[in-house]
Amino acid sequence: MVCLLLTALIWGFSFVAQVQGMDSVSPFFFNATRFTLGALSLVPILLVQSRARNRTGSVPDVRAETGDAHGDVSVGWTRTLLVGGVCGVVLFTASTLQQYGVLWGREAGRAGFITALYIVIVPLLAWVFLRRRITFVTVVSVIIAVIGFYLLCITGGFGSISGADLILFGCAVLFAAHILVIDTMGAAVDPIRLSFCQFVVSAVFSWVGSLIDGSIDWAGAASGWLPILYAGIGSVGIAYTLQVVGQQWVPPTQASLIMSLESFFSVVGGAIILGEVMTGRAYWGCALIFIGTLLAQMPASLPKRLLERRHRRN
Repeated sequence: MVCLLLTALIWGFSFVAQVQGMDSVSPFFFNATRFTLGALSLVPILLVQSRARNRTGSVPDVRAETGDAHGDVSVGWTRTLLVGGVCGVVLFTASTLQQYGVLWGREAGRAGFITALYIVIVPLLAWVFLRRRITFVTVVSVIIAVIGFYLLCITGGFGSISGADLILFGCAVLFAAHILVIDTMGAAVDPIRLSFCQFVVSAVFSWVGSLIDGSIDWAGAASGWLPILYAGIGSVGIAYTLQVVGQQWVPPTQASLIMSLESFFSVVGGAIILGEVMTGRAYWGCALIFIGTLLAQMPASLPKRLLERRHRRN
């Protein structure tokens, strides 16, 4: 639980780093350096894993990972590269939209709460594309989150919603899609290898984007080294590793519940470091979005259990 709480804390404060990073470099270059650092930070873990497999024998692990009866290591890496490539493209697109939303919005807390809508969007996309059942609690959570989004972003009619808000909402949809891609395609893939591959793919596309728009700026990177280092090593490398470790001990529903606190920490970080202050209406919107995300993570069987408990009492 401590690992997951630290993950939420690091991710929440990373929105501050993203805002500060935009003072020095472009979104493409920020993500290029960020994901490069994140991928490099996983190299020592991959080396340790490789040595451990060599000492204990890799066949059982590879069979579990690939389903290949002969334990062919190349099959495992082929599947990892395929899934990592798909995840990397989605992650690159979502992260690029997020950086442009942060660049144009310039509010860490607001960006954190709008991005947190991905937790509510996940079950909706699963229902539309994967035909998974949607519960009454999910419907309620979506309604509450939408009301919160309205209070946070639409202050003077629908004309008051900014382009940054729409971009961040699109980013939330893509992050939800990213979760579903991992859920459907990445179950039989080693998580560290998958993470490394998707970070490399995201970095490559970000470097290409930097070359195309001519935004490679090493002087800017030098002046904004601290936010870039935090976003790369902290948010991408350390936080992901803590997530993997934490989820070894905490069930998925409780894990996602704890990690959703990143939206809260984004507001705290924005207030403490950037001096951000929102209106009372905006804070109510954040509160409703937070409540919606918590409800969206309730177990599907919870309402049924409550009804059964009430029935036994009667």
